[in-house]
Amino acid sequence: MGTFSSDIVDLTRRAAAPSQAGIFSGDNPSHYNASDPIRLWVIQAVVIIGFTQLLALVFGRMRQPRVIAEVVGGVILGPSVMGRIPKFTTTIFPDASMAGLNLTANVGLVLFLFIVGMEVDMSLVRRNARASTAISLAGLVLPLGLGAALAVPIYHTFTDGSSNFGYFVLFVAVAVGITAFPVLCRILTELKLLDTTVGVVVLSAGVGNDVVGWILLALAVALINASSGLTALWVLLAGLAYVLFMCFPVRLAYRWLSKKTGSLEAGNPSAMMMTVTLVLVFISAFYTDIIGIHAIFGGFVAGLVIPHDHGYAISMVEKLEDLVSILLLPIYFALSGLRTNLGLLDNGITWGYVVLICVVAFFSKFLGCSIAARLSGFNLRESGAIGTLMSCKGLVELIVLNVGLSAGILDTRTFSMFVLHALILTFMTTPLTLLFYPPKHRVHIGTTTARGAGVELTAEDGHAATSGRADFQGALKTRVSAIVDRVEQLPAVMTLTQLLQSSALAAPAPTPISASASESHEKSVSHSPASPPSLDNLRNHFEPQGRLTLEALRLIELTDRTSAVFKSQSAEALVRSDALLSVLRAFGYLHHVNVSTSLAVVGVDDFPEHVAQHVRDTSSQLVVLPWVSPVVPVEDSPVSTPAPRETVNDPANASASASTSGPFDVLFQQKRDRSITGGQAQYIRRVFSDVPADVALFWDRGLGQPGEGDAQYHLFLPFFGGPDDRLALSLIVQLCLNPCVSASVVRVRKSGSEVLTPMNSIEAEKAWNLLHSSTVHNPAFPDTVYGAQTTQTRLASDTADDLLWARFATSANTAPELFEALSRVNFAEETSNTPLHSVVELATKSLPNRARLLLVAGRARRMAVESHFDELRHLCIEHNASLGTELPKILGEVASAFVAAGLGASMVIVQAATTVGR
Repeated sequence: MGTFSSDIVDLTRRAAAPSQAGIFSGDNPSHYNASDPIRLWVIQAVVIIGFTQLLALVFGRMRQPRVIAEVVGGVILGPSVMGRIPKFTTTIFPDASMAGLNLTANVGLVLFLFIVGMEVDMSLVRRNARASTAISLAGLVLPLGLGAALAVPIYHTFTDGSSNFGYFVLFVAVAVGITAFPVLCRILTELKLLDTTVGVVVLSAGVGNDVVGWILLALAVALINASSGLTALWVLLAGLAYVLFMCFPVRLAYRWLSKKTGSLEAGNPSAMMMTVTLVLVFISAFYTDIIGIHAIFGGFVAGLVIPHDHGYAISMVEKLEDLVSILLLPIYFALSGLRTNLGLLDNGITWGYVVLICVVAFFSKFLGCSIAARLSGFNLRESGAIGTLMSCKGLVELIVLNVGLSAGILDTRTFSMFVLHALILTFMTTPLTLLFYPPKHRVHIGTTTARGAGVELTAEDGHAATSGRADFQGALKTRVSAIVDRVEQLPAVMTLTQLLQSSALAAPAPTPISASASESHEKSVSHSPASPPSLDNLRNHFEPQGRLTLEALRLIELTDRTSAVFKSQSAEALVRSDALLSVLRAFGYLHHVNVSTSLAVVGVDDFPEHVAQHVRDTSSQLVVLPWVSPVVPVEDSPVSTPAPRETVNDPANASASASTSGPFDVLFQQKRDRSITGGQAQYIRRVFSDVPADVALFWDRGLGQPGEGDAQYHLFLPFFGGPDDRLALSLIVQLCLNPCVSASVVRVRKSGSEVLTPMNSIEAEKAWNLLHSSTVHNPAFPDTVYGAQTTQTRLASDTADDLLWARFATSANTAPELFEALSRVNFAEETSNTPLHSVVELATKSLPNRARLLLVAGRARRMAVESHFDELRHLCIEHNASLGTELPKILGEVASAFVAAGLGASMVIVQAATTVGR
């Protein structure tokens, strides 16, 4: 009977009732009690998990896989380090308790190998059959041969000859020749190589290497457990028959049952399917254990049965991975460390063999795989990276070594030597891969040049706006990228897309007019003239060439979870089954919008980079960045939810509502932004900074119910000047081509000096706290305030402001087709000593009855006409609003003034593109 089955039988014999005495009667919880082993098991599990998590933080900083921390933690807890503390091992890890700990570890190992089996995707091998087969074979034949040769002197030097020589040679050859596929996936993910040519080929070769390795391990275990050659033959035949039985009838039956229950189509296993799956896994492990093959092989075979359609396997992994990776698997690898005694490596000969093992194991893999890759057409850097990655050890080799130790093939000294070599080679993989294959030399799969022609990046003297006349149709935003990562962002994307689509369909005939007059780059798109009177008629007058194109990018955060790695490997399938993208495709079909979808599984720090690359690849003119985070400057104020209509229309009520507070709120600064995080702020600001297109941040704070008037949406724009405000004004005019939209645009000029009440020391301190205390400033990503403007660029920008304002406000040089749109825009001018106070008051008065208010503002972090920071501080004091340090940097000072004043309307904050370094 195998080890797994024996441990279960041994524990079930301990059925005596536990003692009811506790610590109050002097009972020692660390004392092992066979009838109540749970107490010491909990202590052991907490110690192991604590060490693992602590070391994972340290090694994670060095970009090392988690298995390094798990094994090193076990080594520290074992006889090599903490075992030298008197009574530590006998108290925390007594020999009598190891059976229970070992059973827990084996259960976790069976579940982990089940997950590894689900990760095996033979389609990867089929897509890259030629190169991956050559690399996989070269990475097996040479290491197996050299490993067998290496086993001969090790056997004669470090063993007493009691173990079978042939079995010893087989185990050493397998340990040297196998590649740790699970660790390989995580290293490729960490180094962002999954979408490169090297990453795809290494994954394909690793799958084949992994499968062959498990077959060799099963063969070795079968030979060891068999008492004769005939018995070994029976074991192998029984194992082969079982694999065929699982891969065909059981696989088909499981697929039929998952379809019958609806779990496969839903992409989420039901409670019944989870029950069936777990029973299948443990029965499979039980069978392979009792026929003489290790139980882990049964778990691996069960993983091959699970279908991958509709993300079903990913959902299965998500339900199991936390228990396995956080609790069960660290226990197994901690046991490996507990069995490792580096103190036995006490002479030069032993350390010489450790170095020899490392050299043979690395160069046998490296040379074989890199030469095969070079002959397959890869360059020297790519071949070196492939050879380095294929030499990775880790989880799989440690499993092989533990099986050899349990079977008596390896003694503690040789086991420790091979564990140390596995740690060294795994630790070397990341730095050597970066050395051979740095980011600048990587070739990504599917990278294409920007689509379309005629994209012109214009910039005059760095920041000057273009003064030439351009077709208004050429300035329309008809190719838009929308970035989504949460379902809550869909309403914002759909709302703005529908307004842009309506205006695109209603676009007039080409007319010479300079719309943005900024340095933003824009793409000319031809449209057919149409001027229908309503939204329904817009659809009836639809022309294909006038449709809006929505380039939707779905971002999924890549974490160290197995399911996240699984998703990154299945991105091509996920883009077709992802719920968010499916909703957007359906929306596009219903509203005549061309929707193209993309999906990226990347680290959260790489979100801005992928957004910028997506914009370049799609030649997008505008990036819609929805923001639905409930960022509230004042808790329990109308800012966090849509403001009541009376509050929006009445500035006095709005002010009072925003400043309502309890007696201790001001003293203890309770009302501050707690929801915004440094990661969110940096992501948004980096998108503003890095994306080579116009950006519109849509802060969706709830648009309320549809109005019943002629204008369902009313836009308000304070126009201070500068490229961002010019872009905002052009966007306002485009949206007003839709008859459902009206707007109020106020050009604000500052007269004289500010008439602000000087602050005393207490108020100044309070203002500083309101603008700085709620978030922590991160110097690693400074504020995106751009270079100082010169007199020439300032005059050029002012001239562009005057020209654009005159063209739209006076309608003197405007084409007749735009008269109807401009008739829905109310242009006004305002001169004030306190411009922010004035625009807040005008915004609350500008809303017509039964319409939704949408505030539009230029971000104005670049070439702003003037700074409004002092006035913003006074607004924060007046309304007791805590904005923190990040919100003004994200929104700009004008939009932040709306937030501080308690206006609950949604906002669109725009920034014009520039080719100048930011």
